[in-house]
Amino acid sequence: MATPPSRMIAIGIKAPGGPEMLVPEERPVPTPGDGEILVKVAAAGVNRPDVMQRQGLYPPPPGAPDIPGLEIAGEVVALGAGAKRWKLGDRVMALVVGGGYAGYCLAQADHALPVGALPMVEAAAVPETFMTVWHNVFERGALKAGETLLVHGGSSGIGTTAIQLGKAFGARVIVTAGSAEKCEACRKLGADLAINYKTEDFVALTKAATGDKGADVILDMVGGDYIARNYEAASVEGRIVQIAFQGGPKATVNYMRLMLKRLHHTGSTLRSRSNADKGALARAVEDNALPLLAAGKVKPVIFKTFPLKEAAQAHALMESSAHIGKIVLTL
Repeated sequence: MATPPSRMIAIGIKAPGGPEMLVPEERPVPTPGDGEILVKVAAAGVNRPDVMQRQGLYPPPPGAPDIPGLEIAGEVVALGAGAKRWKLGDRVMALVVGGGYAGYCLAQADHALPVGALPMVEAAAVPETFMTVWHNVFERGALKAGETLLVHGGSSGIGTTAIQLGKAFGARVIVTAGSAEKCEACRKLGADLAINYKTEDFVALTKAATGDKGADVILDMVGGDYIARNYEAASVEGRIVQIAFQGGPKATVNYMRLMLKRLHHTGSTLRSRSNADKGALARAVEDNALPLLAAGKVKPVIFKTFPLKEAAQAHALMESSAHIGKIVLTL
């Protein structure tokens, strides 16, 4: 295998601002340290945290690259000391702390997963999305077969994954989405009920669909006034898991409902978790979700791909919310 070059094209952020702040730059190819692998990137997933980083709202943690991008797929081209599982030439998909929008990217060896037979574009849409859903729905939310899962943002990359995994593990899935087209896409993926939040009341319809019981688990990326409404839509002993605040992090809430219904309201972020935490989560996804991917029972939903140098257009599309599923950069 050829030695990696010393320089690469990466997407830098000129200054906090709009999509036009994303510009191709020449950067040095990083060298893997202890427990790391260097991946020649074939594709990189685009995620909301990337947009927030570009806007100056989600700075990378200390020691992380300033290049955006949290999930990649590609070929292992160099190994750091202690990176024992992988060998040169292995096809991997990996959760990374940053640096994904580039020709080459470092990953912790323990945060990588085997691509198997997946196309690289689909593989790049798996790590951040599947790990987020697995941890928040199945670990924090403790979703069980026979329960009802309510997913806000059902047509997003996270949402389309949550629908498929929820159904695969025997749950009833209700989603909210912002158009008839998006609702129909969610139903085609297996959602039992898709609610157009612009024209319908998700609290009333969730209660009606569950015999007035409510949802056992709610995955919420909206926040804002949804927080109080989630407390209404949740079942007794319901688990509400917060993964973003696209509608704002502040709300006025009647906490008496939390007490009377014995609700559990939790939340998490992924990027700032310890390497050990993320390694354990990667193994959980490998054990529980990768067999479903290999069998074709779940599948990343790819809306559109863009060449790496068109990352600005990819961000503009994401901010328009016109997409259904994932947006991926290709190299």
